Amino acid sequence: MNSEAKALLWLVTFALISILCASMVTKEELYHEERNSLIQLRDSLSSIVNLHSNWTGPPCYKGRSRWIGITCSGSNVAGIVLEGIQLTGSLPPDALSNVTYLSNLSLRNNALHGNLPNLDGLMYLQIVDLSLNRFSGSIPTELTNVPQLNDLQLQDNLLNGTIPPFNQSGLFSFNVSHNFLSGPVPETEVLKSFPKNSFDHNLGLCGDVIGKPCNEARPVPPAAPPRAPVSPRHAPAATAHAPAAKTGATPSKAGPSALQLHRNSQLEAWKLVAIAIGAAMVPIILFCLFMYFHRRNKNSKQDEELLGIPMAYFEKADKSSGSKEQKGGELEFFNKEKATFDTDSLLRSSAVVMGKGGLGITYRVTIELGPVVTVKRLRNVSAVGRKEFMQQLQLLGKLRHENLVEIIAYNYSQEEKLIIYDYVPGSSLCQLLHDNKGAGRTPLPWASRLSVVKGIARGLTYLHQCLPFHKVPHANIKSSNIIISNNYHYPKITDYGLQPLLPHVHRLAVARSPEYSESKKSTCKSDVYCFGLLILEVVTGKVPTENPEEVPMPQWIRLALKNEWSTDVLDLEMVSEVENHEDMLKLVEIALECTELDPDKRPKMTEVAKKIEEIKEPRSGRNSWV
Repeated sequence: MNSEAKALLWLVTFALISILCASMVTKEELYHEERNSLIQLRDSLSSIVNLHSNWTGPPCYKGRSRWIGITCSGSNVAGIVLEGIQLTGSLPPDALSNVTYLSNLSLRNNALHGNLPNLDGLMYLQIVDLSLNRFSGSIPTELTNVPQLNDLQLQDNLLNGTIPPFNQSGLFSFNVSHNFLSGPVPETEVLKSFPKNSFDHNLGLCGDVIGKPCNEARPVPPAAPPRAPVSPRHAPAATAHAPAAKTGATPSKAGPSALQLHRNSQLEAWKLVAIAIGAAMVPIILFCLFMYFHRRNKNSKQDEELLGIPMAYFEKADKSSGSKEQKGGELEFFNKEKATFDTDSLLRSSAVVMGKGGLGITYRVTIELGPVVTVKRLRNVSAVGRKEFMQQLQLLGKLRHENLVEIIAYNYSQEEKLIIYDYVPGSSLCQLLHDNKGAGRTPLPWASRLSVVKGIARGLTYLHQCLPFHKVPHANIKSSNIIISNNYHYPKITDYGLQPLLPHVHRLAVARSPEYSESKKSTCKSDVYCFGLLILEVVTGKVPTENPEEVPMPQWIRLALKNEWSTDVLDLEMVSEVENHEDMLKLVEIALECTELDPDKRPKMTEVAKKIEEIKEPRSGRNSWV
């Protein structure tokens, strides 16, 4: 090959690479423009659903979206469906112009006002439902240029002006009723195919399409409606006596006087009032009686079925002569100094349900003349033998760490297994992150979140060191199992070390790990994965999804960081702490290491804790916030 041929080949290759790169750049630019349009839409609206915290990061990834109301086709947005969520505000005129692949737009049953959006140029748009809002102004004529439009719903708005000449062949559903439209309805083949009720309650509309001639004069309403003739049979008394008055006749003396009629009518009114009051009092009295007897019955049964366990079951077990494994009367304490109550006093004490989870029901129990304790009533462990249960609880009962909730005692019977924990007053991390969103909520600052994460890392590292023979030392690490007391520096981990007692772990947090999803196997690195998810929940303020149809949070975070949307991944409650963004993103990077798909690529808990400890706490981190 001569030098000219080589030069030509290099030139062609360079041109092909340039075209390929240009097409990739165009696609990436389109992707960003699409997202920017949706962000503009987000910032213009408010609703009971916080779009600002939901519409962050990439709108679409691998054909799926984490954004509420958004559906995807490939990497592009194909649907926006936000119905009945009390959306308020007005739509920017060109907010959707760059959502090129949009096929379904439904914002029905909200409180949107202003003009309808400009949808010109959306070549794939098929469904537009903006009904049951407060849109005003005219219907944009550009809608007639949307080629694939097949469903247009604009009813129940405040639209005025005329109807554009819609004539798209695929338009099979159309409704503009209950507006203030006027003028003739265009006589296109498509509009003539719709029933009259598609145009109802628009007083100014006319034309052959709705059977109302446009030159028809509107009737002038009469000054007063004509009175219907009254038949003699139903005529009032004054009319009946009119002839007598003309002839000078007087009414019969036997008839009642006007005063008597007035008094009789007063008596009748009082009777009606008395009957109405009596009728109203009957359900109130019945309700009071019901509540009285209901509380009486509840109090009489309170001693018998607190915690939902019949006390007679334990009494029978104590008196039975069966095997020791079937008995369940005595509590086994790990610290004899805390053995200040027994099964009888436990079951007779007032109990409040704190939560229900994959392991069972958790109660807060106030022992009469004793302490307040937390009782975990396990479920799905009926096949566990007494020896196996006792050995596992004896091991867990010896654990002592400032970031673990202490196990005080346990109770074993054939049908009931109870674990009694030291009660820690406070709220779960899940509640602090997600409850009471909106006005009046106290935001959780970065300093507090970092301290909580450090405490959890210390406690989890301690479990991994003390339970080396456990496949998964904790197995159920999640925000609802972290208790935060008044001292945020010492979060308490609960529900730890129970995986060996369970026949399966699909109800536990480790089931979220990729290795369990693929092969139903879990290791200590599965705990690390769950801890990584917990860190991401703390930093983003979002609950990790368990829906297999949605993009996993770690993948969503990686894509956001790759596209330099780093602030999008941070919880809005701490975005204003700009000076700490670098440390926040350091913690995110540690979480992404913990959530690697390959368990071998994840660090050990000791390494994770060390990296987190290297992140310096802000000075405000020592202040109490609960």
